[in-house]
Order: sequence, then structure tokens, then C-alpha cells
Amino acid sequence: MKTICTRLRRGDDLLLSIRALAKEHHIPAGVVLSAVGCISKGRVRDASGVTVREIDEPCEIVSLNGTVSEARCHLHVALSKEDLSTVGGHLVEGCIVNTTCELVVGVLDEWKIGVEFDGQTGYDELIFEAAT
Repeated sequence: MKTICTRLRRGDDLLLSIRALAKEHHIPAGVVLSAVGCISKGRVRDASGVTVREIDEPCEIVSLNGTVSEARCHLHVALSKEDLSTVGGHLVEGCIVNTTCELVVGVLDEWKIGVEFDGQTGYDELIFEAAT
């Protein structure tokens, strides 16, 4: 596994930055190995798949995991608020880095991620394929 390490800076959008990293490095399939930092404000979608929640306060990133590729990123985040309560969900655009986010992405050898429509879920879903 190859790794890509980068530091996101104040004002960067967490999701948009990860998407840009995937395109810049032509990542066919990868995973977030580590993400340490904080955000000034956040946005996450809940499990309904519809409702986006705004978190309008500084938070620590206590977990960020999921898949990363040029085709699509699917990421979940957990954030610790100032009162130390934790909120989380599906990462959407609008999580803005406060001071830093040290990000490590592992590129999976011999795999690529594609997207195909799933009639059961009604969504375009990620699929894993052996790289040729």
C-alpha cells in the first residue's frame, strides 16, 4: 500500500480537499488511515440520507473514515464539540478546517472503485473491482 500524507490548512473544505487529493494523485481506490485536526464549522448528513445538520462551533475531528477515489469519496466523520459531546454523520461540503488537518490516505494496491446504480437502495453505490 502506498500512502499519501498532507496537511490541510485553515479555510480548506475537508471534503473538497480530499476529492482534489484523489484527483491530483489519480487514486483508483483508497481509504483514510488517519485525520487529526479541527474544524471551525461543520456539516454532516444524518442516516436518513436527506437531512444535513449544521454544527456552528469549533470541533475536534475525532474520527474520519471511508473510501477515497477519483470516482467518488464516501466518508463519515465524528466531531467533538466544545462541551465534549460528539456528533457525526456522512461528511458533506462545508466542514471547514480551523487550524489544521493532518491527513493520511492509503492507496489500495490492485483495486479500483467504481459506481453503479443499485435498484434496492435507489442510489448510485460504490463497487470495488480488481484493477487490471
